[in-house]
Amino acid sequence: MLLSMPPLSSPVPVPPLWREGRLPFELAALVRSDVYRGAGVPAGEGRGVLLIPGFLAGDGSLATMTHWLRGAGWWTKSAGIRANVNCSGAACRRIEERLEALAESTGDRAVIVGQSRGGIFAKALGATRPDLVRGVITLGSPLRSQLAVHPLVLAQIGMIGLIGALAGSHALSWRCLRGECCARFRDALRDPFPADVRFVSLYSRSDGVVDWHACLDADAECVEIDASHIGMSLNVEAYRAVAAALASFDALAAPWADAA
Repeated sequence: MLLSMPPLSSPVPVPPLWREGRLPFELAALVRSDVYRGAGVPAGEGRGVLLIPGFLAGDGSLATMTHWLRGAGWWTKSAGIRANVNCSGAACRRIEERLEALAESTGDRAVIVGQSRGGIFAKALGATRPDLVRGVITLGSPLRSQLAVHPLVLAQIGMIGLIGALAGSHALSWRCLRGECCARFRDALRDPFPADVRFVSLYSRSDGVVDWHACLDADAECVEIDASHIGMSLNVEAYRAVAAALASFDALAAPWADAA
């Protein structure tokens, strides 16, 4: 579902944080669903998927999706993140190394799935390394404005930014907004997105953390689902949308050997 992009400067309601309480029900519905058992999921046949967790989360937050993808034959690789609180530039450089290793192992460009802040990293990597990426899928990522989040989450970002300013160069801090550390990262988000990399952004109007308008990236195919923010990695509609996106990426799945 493609939508026009409303200006973020217009008044928008605070995301309904209380709706994040749906998470247990989303997980229960997922494990009973046919898509979780593989219905409609394209066979991976050893192709690569790199998964990047959201703000404050680690690789374990995407364990269910990782298990699901592996069951369908996809070669998955984690981002190597315990808690996503590092400087964006430093984090992307480390994840890029893992992306290179994944592409080398599979002999093909990979898909990147990123949740929330992880999706912002995914877009940046897709923009800077189209030679390694054939598709990007973001789950509730504030792509148009990284700070378009619930005030309580914004307060957490502020606290971590303050700690980061005292901790060192690899920690998230306010200097990342304009500093040299994240210059390449910021440029990647501003530059035109590569035409040969498919880009799908999932969003939910009932997202309790991120203002859903911020997920409507002009470079992406924006797909609406009904999900909580945290629950997008455990939601039936999200899994169906991810499966559909993976299937659509097949048209661009060109092994390096064929491209040489």
